[in-house]
Amino acid sequence: MKAKGPFFCHPISAKQIMKDSAAAGDAENGGNRPCNSGGCGSSSHLLVKWVMKITVFFVGFAVLWMFLYNSASPFGFPSISHHFIAVSTKETTESMLESVLRNASMVDKTVIITTLNDAWAEPGSIFDLFLESFHKGNQTKKLLNHLVVVTLDQKTYARCLDLHSHCFQLETKGDNFTSEAFFMTPGYLNMMWRRIEFLSSVLKLGYNFVFTDSDIMWLRNPFTEFYKNADFQIACDFFNGNSYDLKNLPNGGFTYVKSNERTIWFYKFWFNSKDAYPNMHDQDVLNQIKMHPLISKMKLSIRFLSTTYFGGFCQVSRDLNKVSTMHSNCCVGLDNKINDLRILLEDWKKYMALPENQKKQSHSTWSVPQSCRTSFQRSRQRRNNGTRL
Repeated sequence: MKAKGPFFCHPISAKQIMKDSAAAGDAENGGNRPCNSGGCGSSSHLLVKWVMKITVFFVGFAVLWMFLYNSASPFGFPSISHHFIAVSTKETTESMLESVLRNASMVDKTVIITTLNDAWAEPGSIFDLFLESFHKGNQTKKLLNHLVVVTLDQKTYARCLDLHSHCFQLETKGDNFTSEAFFMTPGYLNMMWRRIEFLSSVLKLGYNFVFTDSDIMWLRNPFTEFYKNADFQIACDFFNGNSYDLKNLPNGGFTYVKSNERTIWFYKFWFNSKDAYPNMHDQDVLNQIKMHPLISKMKLSIRFLSTTYFGGFCQVSRDLNKVSTMHSNCCVGLDNKINDLRILLEDWKKYMALPENQKKQSHSTWSVPQSCRTSFQRSRQRRNNGTRL
């Protein structure tokens, strides 16, 4: 009898099995009777079992190989290949970020970070004024060596590389942050929360940071005005004179944060709190959670920065002999910000041109806000009247 079907690698071939079985059958029947179901039948069953086993093995192997290779499983399970690609992409991004942070870092692993989209990066727009402030400020130009510009689109990244040494393009997960993000629109909210998520990753990498909106003018080195032992320091729209008082109204556009277990936990808590307060931006959520008992339990040290040194258009720092930064907060509209920040830099330029003895004796102050004050008052009236901006 000749066996049919696929053969497999084994020390004893199927042919040999048949031959031995036939010989055994002949011996049992005196070498004269042909095989019956009790003889050759058993050897046929043995062959069938081996064939079935090897077939199942190869089929199983093929299915496993297809599962690992294909981009998606036909059963809807997540693809293993996609998992490895995602992990690899994440590791590559973190490696690139850490490289940028390391190159920009101060000795104590502190960096200055700002975020930027296309609308604010256009020539003559906010970014140019931001960089100009470092050049015109008092001993601030050297701080540009530690500034990391985080861009939100490819066009902005290319312009950043033309103007600055330390640029990083942030993955925005399909969101489009190229145009001006109007206050409290979905695009604005997404951009604010993506920023908090990114800053959390910086802390996890072990870096302290000063985060600054790019519509903040740097006029003096602010590090001399920071509190030494605070974990989290933040500027204010309105400062009541007590840096410990949680009733101060903070502004998330300027923070100084040290990387430790408390701040890493806090940024994660802050980010996750957005789900408890939907349709709020990061600053409003911070106002909701700043008195949360968990923060006290974690012993997070929070200090609020005086508007005397860290001023803005909400509460102007009137003493040019003390001011470190000025923020175009309480201002609606990109053109209004640009107009008033240009005037601010001209005011600062005139102040810096004074002899040192006249600077201390002078009562120089700002001639801004102008356009920003008008735009902000109008926006408040619209909100009070229930008109959607």
